[in-house]
Amino acid sequence: MSTAAIIVAAGRGTRAGGDLPKQWQMLAGRRVADWTLERFSIPQIGHVVLVLHPEDREAWNEFADKPLILAPGGSDRAASVRNGLAALDGLGITKVLIHDVARPCVSRELIMSVLNALDTHRAAAPGLPVTDALWSGSEGHVTGTRDRAGLFAAQTPQGFHYDDIRTAHAAHPDDAADDVEVARAAGISVAIVPGEPDNLKITRAGDFARAERILRQDMDVRLGNGYDVHRFGPGDHVMLCGVRVPHDRGLQGHSDADVGMHAVTDALYGALAEGDIGRHFPPSDPQWKGAASEIFLRHAVDLAARRGYTVSNIDCTLVCEYPKIGPHALAMQQEMARIMGIDATRVSVKATTSERLGFTGRGEGIAALATACLVRP
Repeated sequence: MSTAAIIVAAGRGTRAGGDLPKQWQMLAGRRVADWTLERFSIPQIGHVVLVLHPEDREAWNEFADKPLILAPGGSDRAASVRNGLAALDGLGITKVLIHDVARPCVSRELIMSVLNALDTHRAAAPGLPVTDALWSGSEGHVTGTRDRAGLFAAQTPQGFHYDDIRTAHAAHPDDAADDVEVARAAGISVAIVPGEPDNLKITRAGDFARAERILRQDMDVRLGNGYDVHRFGPGDHVMLCGVRVPHDRGLQGHSDADVGMHAVTDALYGALAEGDIGRHFPPSDPQWKGAASEIFLRHAVDLAARRGYTVSNIDCTLVCEYPKIGPHALAMQQEMARIMGIDATRVSVKATTSERLGFTGRGEGIAALATACLVRP
């Protein structure tokens, strides 16, 4: 694919406050950078370059195995963009979008508007007409007014033909307000596409609250539930939520009979309207005999990710008289979180009895119920 996006994430963002640079701070359940990267995960963009500060070692390690191109940040924003452009050398890129990581609320519609404008223009960028009165000021007092006619508030992503903007940056070694300034200095005409009021740039601490309101109002939230049962049979342990729990009997099933993990997996499939485990891993297929249930859970999580969803939280209840779940609940919580790639605080594993009623009360087996919440911006 000949189109690429460069996400500039090497700044320190000190005005935003907090102990971390703003791109690594939490926003509506995810980091700012995670929201921004997700917005550019569209078929029309073949390569994404993430420009990172050299000292953000954890980020370098985390993203090393992701489908991203990593580039080091420079001494200023323009230098970081030049490094991002250089990272695309030799990939046959014809169009490139350059975006600030601190704009996580950008819509895919705006991204496509900029891309489409490059079909007929050498460069394009979103802008919002200035509608408020403009003042000049000094020492907390108004000192004058300014004419707002013809003024626009600049936004990103800003789009360019790759060869044009790379040549322009090479001829403009100094820092610049944005890449439009660099392009215009090289004589490149930049078309204005309508910007979006919600495409704010997080700059100060108060911007996080506004960005969260925007992201939450646009979220696609899906819930699913799962239920599974396995009877006891011969054995010396049971597998429950990925943990081997010693017991004088085992659970019977085509796979490893992990009733808790099966319920969670079915809850995820249910949220996606994708049936249950049997649809994706038929028990009639001998290759799944004795299989680790982790395979099924990972498949459900990956299927959700391919559709743009993240796992917000999981709640699983195990119903049995024995074995006792309490001593193993924390290990189950951590193992389920590891498999799904989410924080352990987003996974609940608890247990109850059926007051000696029914098949679980008679000690004939274990049941599990689960609820899954998926979120997509």
